[in-house]
Amino acid sequence: MNSRALAVLRIGVGALFLIFGEYKVFGTQFTLHGGFQYWINRFLEGGAYPLMAPVLRGFVLGHATPIAFLVAYGELAIGIALLFGILVRAASFGGLVFMLTLLFSSDYPGAGAPFWQYFGASLSHSVFILCFAAFLIGRADAVWSLKARRKGIWRHE
Repeated sequence: MNSRALAVLRIGVGALFLIFGEYKVFGTQFTLHGGFQYWINRFLEGGAYPLMAPVLRGFVLGHATPIAFLVAYGELAIGIALLFGILVRAASFGGLVFMLTLLFSSDYPGAGAPFWQYFGASLSHSVFILCFAAFLIGRADAVWSLKARRKGIWRHE
């Protein structure tokens, strides 16, 4: 994948995460008024993988408010970093861990489900996992980033 295509993908994913984080950080429904707990309980009711259910029930719900703020500011930070092309590898690693956590916390298809349903049930998480992996492996900050601008490589490869 060439650097410009990877940069377009990076900027698009960054814009989405900026939107995801913005409403959580600047509104209080998710962090302070039960929004985070609502989603964790929905995951537990309808599809947390068996290995994640005890973690969600015990640790995550037991520390819901600080974890809600971590999620909100984490999404915002990932969005800003990817959008502007700064600390792209660190943001991609954080995003990869976050998406893997969401993948295993939601949309469990059940013990007897065909293999493809394990990934098809959480397609958005799977796609973001692939994007973050590409940003980690590739040079997603090679063009159209503040890092590239600092090196004088803004418009060309």
